Amino acid sequence: MSQFVIFVNGPAYGTQHAYSALRFAEAALEAGHQVRQVFFYQDGVQNASRLLCPASDELDLAARWQRLHERGIPLVSCVSAGLRRGVIDVEAAEDAELDAANLSACFILGGLGEYVTAAATADRTVQFG
Repeated sequence: MSQFVIFVNGPAYGTQHAYSALRFAEAALEAGHQVRQVFFYQDGVQNASRLLCPASDELDLAARWQRLHERGIPLVSCVSAGLRRGVIDVEAAEDAELDAANLSACFILGGLGEYVTAAATADRTVQFG
């Protein structure tokens, strides 16, 4: 079986990229493969916001990412891309003297170095967006 790293550039809504990445990860796991990491970069960091509120009749990507995290898959949001797009954790909010943070608890912040390390030990990297 293969080991994958998934790289997501697309936002949670407005394009198909994030949903396609999620479905790929779910299908890979169902087929017995391993997903070493999902890395969110550029507009993909918007998937990491805990403030996503889709309508009740729409797909809840945040809940699906949460379920993937519960299966032990690290969800890493790029810290610098997040800072530029307003997706930050408590520490970054305090450093910037902001009154709130919005990084979802199932995500961690990381840099491209974490992605490169994971990709170097995986069989394949698949990019969406």
